[in-house]
Amino acid sequence: MKIDSGSTKATKWSGVKKKAKKIIYLFIALIIILAGIFIYWEYYYTYSDGYRAGLLQKFSHKGNLFKTFEGEMILSSVTSNSNVAIASEKFYFSVINSQLAQQLDTIQGRMVIVHYQQKNGALFWHGDSEYIVDSVKRMR
Repeated sequence: MKIDSGSTKATKWSGVKKKAKKIIYLFIALIIILAGIFIYWEYYYTYSDGYRAGLLQKFSHKGNLFKTFEGEMILSSVTSNSNVAIASEKFYFSVINSQLAQQLDTIQGRMVIVHYQQKNGALFWHGDSEYIVDSVKRMR
């Protein structure tokens, strides 16, 4: 009796092709999942949040393709007798909410307290800074 070796080779080959397809699909799914985790971790995960107090020195709406709201505060640690900041550092931030941007635009040059969220990276349509301000209070 003769065994048809051509059909057994074909069934073995189709089994190998099915396993290879399965491995490729799992590899692609793993890449998509890892890319999603990376994007979330880099751009949407809040690394830290808190408050900063200082003088709102500058607030602008800028950008070439995507216009974003950008601000700059002077955080002073030491002031002189005439309330001039001596030792200071700058805090650069971005604002996503347009109502908050209008509020910040009207109080430039005043002392404010802002609440911010720090992201690991900055999305270009959210602004230049990894610090996103979500609320502001004017100091008395």
